[in-house]
Amino acid sequence: MTHRQLQALLVTAVLLFPMTEAAVAQVDLQQKIGALPGAPTSRPQSDAAAAMRSSGLALVPEDFALLKLAPGFLVGLNVLDDPDFTGSFRIDQQGDLALPILGVVHVAGETASEARLQIQKRLLDGQILKDPQVDLSVLEYTVPEVTVVGEVGIPGKYPLLVPRRLVDVLVLAGGTTLLAGNEVEISRGKEGGESLLVHYSKATDPKTIEDVLVNPGDTVHVKRAGIVYVLGAVNKPGGYVMQEDGTISLLQAISLANGTMFTASSAMVHILRKNPDGTEADIALPYDKISKGKIADVQLHATDVLYVPTNKVKSFVMNTQSILATVASSSIYAGIIR
Repeated sequence: MTHRQLQALLVTAVLLFPMTEAAVAQVDLQQKIGALPGAPTSRPQSDAAAAMRSSGLALVPEDFALLKLAPGFLVGLNVLDDPDFTGSFRIDQQGDLALPILGVVHVAGETASEARLQIQKRLLDGQILKDPQVDLSVLEYTVPEVTVVGEVGIPGKYPLLVPRRLVDVLVLAGGTTLLAGNEVEISRGKEGGESLLVHYSKATDPKTIEDVLVNPGDTVHVKRAGIVYVLGAVNKPGGYVMQEDGTISLLQAISLANGTMFTASSAMVHILRKNPDGTEADIALPYDKISKGKIADVQLHATDVLYVPTNKVKSFVMNTQSILATVASSSIYAGIIR
């Protein structure tokens, strides 16, 4: 290192030292001010959360008051001026509470308010207390869930305290995908329970899913829309989803495939269909007459294969023109390079 470089470093250090001292002094001053009573805080949200915790306040779901008691719940019971009934009690697997003096009280499927009224009535009917003042609160609870699978944005399990509309449950799972069909299957409760198949049209009847309720423990399966396959002499062969109301016609399918090619045969097209018994059928249809409106359009079924054959004469003409164009371009190219 040269003498001049060393001198420059020393000058820089001398200039930075007072600035460092000032910064340290400022931090120290801020810490002292923060320690003074009534000093403002830079994290009001944290203090608010701490104040909520210290005061015993807690956030609860909007539907908590409608929560149905179930096995595993821990409830707190308090009867005014009678400590014999005061305590915490766990609901057993049968949905019962074993209470002092009263014995077994079945509370599963009831809200805390309904269970409280039942206990109060038992105390009155048994002439145990003349005017019992009963308080029953939920201390611990297991969160019921709904399972949403199939063509939804985010399949999985979601908390569901009380029955909700099907449309709300689908929103929880991120809504339906573009491949969703017009059928939703709801399996009630545990495995082996009854199933409800909901049919609706996204285009004409969206309110159908708003009137259907999903219960905690249900499984919601959004089924995929049917797909038809368009092959042969079309501009864009491939598989196409049966949109909106879950139907698609022959003309619509060919339109989705960007129409027929020049070489296509407009006389007859073929639908290859698999029957329920496993056999396959080849259904020939006069496409030319259907496209001109002389014959009614035909509705396709899911997994149908629509095949548009090639016209041999048109294909020959096209191939001949292609060959002539190739020869002509070759001749031009040969004349240029000579």
